[in-house]
Amino acid sequence: MKIKYNAPTTLTFSFFCALIVLLDQWVLPGLTRAFFTAPDTASFNLVDPLTYLRLFTHIAGHADWSHLMSNLAYILLLGPMLEETYGSLTMFLMIIVTGFVTGVLNACFFPHPLLGASGVVFMMILLASFTNHGKRDVPLTFILIVILYLGQEIQQAFKGDDISQFAHLAGGLCGSLFGFFKPERKTPQLKNT
Repeated sequence: MKIKYNAPTTLTFSFFCALIVLLDQWVLPGLTRAFFTAPDTASFNLVDPLTYLRLFTHIAGHADWSHLMSNLAYILLLGPMLEETYGSLTMFLMIIVTGFVTGVLNACFFPHPLLGASGVVFMMILLASFTNHGKRDVPLTFILIVILYLGQEIQQAFKGDDISQFAHLAGGLCGSLFGFFKPERKTPQLKNT
């Protein structure tokens, strides 16, 4: 028996996020703030190339280990299943697109910087509810997930905490759109026995 690197995109992303927190807390304090935080409306700089990079990289930055672990619990649970269904490259592209969408929306509309993979988590949650359903069907699981998860986020948005419920909603919207428009699914390979 051997350990298999079964979900390359999910695992690589997870290890990269952990490396960023490790470096930020032990070796290069300020790394996350400098390179892995999406800008807010006030700090978006049209002429700074780093600003555009941070629209993507914020999904790898986390405030601390607790923040990272709460996101990785979902990513490591849902990511391998989704990666097997859609393929590693498609999963990578969905993560990047979700990060970009949440980063751009934050830079356009919100007064606080954004960091973390919560948008990616919500993308995966909503996308997972679409797995294994017909092309013209709207799965009941999707409707229930929208009510439970996104409904809770809308309610929490009025509490005024440091959590970006908007990023969760935007990530959920991305996952919903990916599910509705179904990226080309990876076809299972039959094994010769």
